[in-house]
Amino acid sequence: MTLISKEALHKKSPQEITALLYEACINNLEDAKTAINEKDFVLANEKLQKSNDILERLGGGINYEAGIIADQLDTVYNYMADRLVQANYNKDVTAIEEVIKLVTELSSAWHEAMKKSKDSQPKTMKQKANAYEQMAIYDN
Repeated sequence: MTLISKEALHKKSPQEITALLYEACINNLEDAKTAINEKDFVLANEKLQKSNDILERLGGGINYEAGIIADQLDTVYNYMADRLVQANYNKDVTAIEEVIKLVTELSSAWHEAMKKSKDSQPKTMKQKANAYEQMAIYDN
């Protein structure tokens, strides 16, 4: 993944930043898997911690006014974070693969929702950013 400058991030919509966070999480998880397979446990630890940081940022951006789906998404993020802690402790590639699958599914759903909402939202709504997205700058 290419590092994105702070300036470039400010030009992204909140939805695009969320999509980038999903992508960064998946990339870090893939790197962690590779590191574990190569017995580079220090690198695996770093990548798993970065993945957990990203999950925390994603969880911090949940709009709880959205109702039950927001609560369910929070539960999924917490579950994935717990699995990554276990994966890190046990150097368990299977647990990482489980989280990759979940993040990939969330990312895919997010991209699909972005496509559908692009045409239905006015331009001013697309440009509006809340505090979460302004703070969701993540360098991996």
